[in-house]
Amino acid sequence: MPFIYQLRAWPEFEIDFEQIGEILESVTRKQGALVGKLHAAGFPLQEETVLRVLTSDLIKSSEIEGELLATDEVRSSIARKLGMEIAGLIPSDRHIDGLVEMLLDATQKCNEPLTKERLFGWHNTLFPTGYSGRVSIKVGEWRDDRDGPMQVVSGAMGRERVHFRAPEAQYVPDEMDFFLKWFNTPSRMAPVIKAAIAHFWFVTIHPFDDGNGRIARAITDMLLTKSEGINQRYYSMSAQIRRERNAYYSILEESQRGDLDITPWIDWFLNCLHAALEDSEVGLATIFQKSNFWERNRHVSMNERQTAMVNRLLDGFTGKLTSTKWAKICKCSPDTALRDINDLIVKEVLVKDQSGGRSTGYLLR
Repeated sequence: MPFIYQLRAWPEFEIDFEQIGEILESVTRKQGALVGKLHAAGFPLQEETVLRVLTSDLIKSSEIEGELLATDEVRSSIARKLGMEIAGLIPSDRHIDGLVEMLLDATQKCNEPLTKERLFGWHNTLFPTGYSGRVSIKVGEWRDDRDGPMQVVSGAMGRERVHFRAPEAQYVPDEMDFFLKWFNTPSRMAPVIKAAIAHFWFVTIHPFDDGNGRIARAITDMLLTKSEGINQRYYSMSAQIRRERNAYYSILEESQRGDLDITPWIDWFLNCLHAALEDSEVGLATIFQKSNFWERNRHVSMNERQTAMVNRLLDGFTGKLTSTKWAKICKCSPDTALRDINDLIVKEVLVKDQSGGRSTGYLLR
């Protein structure tokens, strides 16, 4: 069975809009509701949400490629580049800063044209040393296949299975010129459909030696951001793709062979986006609850230990909070921990857990 780009009509994709109509409508509704909630929220709340989502987006996008990033470094890099004043900032390495720069450029400048030079810049930020791991790669230019065809292979030597083979390198410049012209041309197509097509089209061309998946997801974020009319991210498509990674690779492989009907891919993409939006609603509910708590208790004086522990409880503390745990987490004496707790009980911030047990537990009132 031929790869899709080998067909004479490539890339004249076919989509059965009747089949995807229901999920498309549901996604559009959820996007609108989410944006409405965030417009009604205060700026500090929006800022916290953006930081949480962008951190998750970068970490999960890298995990899809098998790379694990330090959460604190990613969070610190994003906060610094957005000018956010948050506690606990730590240094971040050059590679993480590059990932952050690419994502922020894609989302905060979502209305600017996507050009070859811009893509090359993103690629340079992903691989500032010219290496992917220990392998030297071409950076900031299209691949040349000097080490053989670009393909995805599994299985033992001699029994390899080729899941996908990208177009030959000699065709990449023309393929990308056509893609970029399509990308930058205004269209009446639903923005989320254009995002799905752009993601699929880009990873099928596979124009770089490495980093194609991360750049494809940045392109997706760029179009989704543009579609919502706000230059920030409030949900993470990459985090949802990470949860469904096996299905993601499976539907890509299936859709890259056969005819030009990519309806199954579009359907999968929209359902993945729908799940990402639902997950964001749950996260936002926690943040709204946290915001409301601090608004209700804005006149209650607390020391740094108390503020930190209350925030831990609001974020979802695992297990029972006891004075012993308080002392260990805050690195203070048991007596100091108990004084902190009793002070918050008097101020009606904490109450004793009535469930019983070997030691007394405490809950937010």
